[in-house]
Amino acid sequence: MADKDKVQIAVIGVADADAATRRLAYEVGRAITEAGAVLLCGGMGGVMEEAARGAQEAGGLVVGILPTDRRGSGNSYLDVEVVTDMGHARNVILAHSADALIAVAGSYGTLSEIAVGLKLGKPVIGLGTWDIPGVEKVDDPATAVARALSRLGGLRA
Repeated sequence: MADKDKVQIAVIGVADADAATRRLAYEVGRAITEAGAVLLCGGMGGVMEEAARGAQEAGGLVVGILPTDRRGSGNSYLDVEVVTDMGHARNVILAHSADALIAVAGSYGTLSEIAVGLKLGKPVIGLGTWDIPGVEKVDDPATAVARALSRLGGLRA
């Protein structure tokens, strides 16, 4: 299967993550790759960086949708950088590009991505994130990825 035909799962979350949150993000990224999906993220630090690292170390494809105006400004685990020069507005591009979103912790930027994902009718799975209607809460990274894939129905990783 060509990479363009694979399921794309966005991992969203706080840039200033503590060690426990970073571990969760790493495991989510790894599980996404092990499921055969492509990982999308905002391309910067914290949850985004750890998810990217987990996916890349497992041999997966990692795409960063950067808020900045130049390539090379994202974290070192990105295979592809999409430069937007849009700041937080890039969150809309990320949500539109994903088939499903997995929120790991998060702050207001994560909340905006969740809101756009839900508005678009996309599955949004949460690990220790905002408790709002539409976000399916789970307890561990493997379940987060499994639920995202099962909610996608006909799409396969």
